[in-house]
Amino acid sequence: MKVLITGVAGFIGSHLGEALIENGFDIIGVDSFSDYYPRTYKEKNIENLLGHKNFIFIEGDLLEIPLSFLSEIDYCFHQSAQPGVRRSWDMFSVYVKDNILATQRLLDEVKKYPIKKFIYASSSSVYGDASLPLNEEAKPSPVSPYGTTKLCAENMVELYRKSYGFPTVSLRYFTVYGPRQRPDMAFFKFIKGGLLGETITVFGDGGQTRDFTFVSDIVRANVLAAESSAVGIFNIGGGHRITVNEAISLIEDVIGKKLKVEYISTQKGDMHDTLADIEKAKKELSFNPQGNLKNGLLLEAEWIEKQIGQVYT
Repeated sequence: MKVLITGVAGFIGSHLGEALIENGFDIIGVDSFSDYYPRTYKEKNIENLLGHKNFIFIEGDLLEIPLSFLSEIDYCFHQSAQPGVRRSWDMFSVYVKDNILATQRLLDEVKKYPIKKFIYASSSSVYGDASLPLNEEAKPSPVSPYGTTKLCAENMVELYRKSYGFPTVSLRYFTVYGPRQRPDMAFFKFIKGGLLGETITVFGDGGQTRDFTFVSDIVRANVLAAESSAVGIFNIGGGHRITVNEAISLIEDVIGKKLKVEYISTQKGDMHDTLADIEKAKKELSFNPQGNLKNGLLLEAEWIEKQIGQVYT
């Protein structure tokens, strides 16, 4: 079986690539090495994949590279996107290009071939501040340009499935953490700050909550989505909803150091609370999150500690 992973050098894409390689898949991985964070981070992510006999890497923009290789693909895992809620307010055209137009071009090419499944990495950001727990039947109402572009792309995935008849799944990820987490994400900043004795910044009073999902659960959800006959939209959460302040306390326990915290005003576009209703994923995908939050934070902290002084500075 041959698969395409877009965003293969990213946090989730690189983990997914390693899991699929271990299970005997041939992989074509695409990544544009966008400048959202330094290239060296992503190069480090895929160093275990590069050179593997079952891995082909293509560097380039999905809007520019030839996509004729899709004729060979059995499964497409579309992980690439321009991330970041706060940055999306100032660079909306970039988010439209990378999150909407790139997805549309990929879908337009995929429809030409007998693909077994198209799996799209969506986001809990499509919900906005809806009532908890967040259910797939709730009306999406994103509160950021980022969430808006992810919802638009998700709608296109559904549109192409219904119009052209090829099977698709959209997985709405809830706050993913673990080794290789992007350096702009909270846990990375908190752990790195604690290890180096730096002051960390918390937007708001720290009472906001998140449903945290360990990266291996996200990888498992993608594999289950590919294997299942189910189509449509699914929440993928970890079942670990805690406040930011509680997360900080856990991190302090994990690294054995007190964090220096500065609280500042909330930022527009930030959701206050998230909690995934994952009953649909449990029933139709046989998805059950396995990650333990404290253990996952320990693994992330160990990884960050190893990287300090190399590329993650």
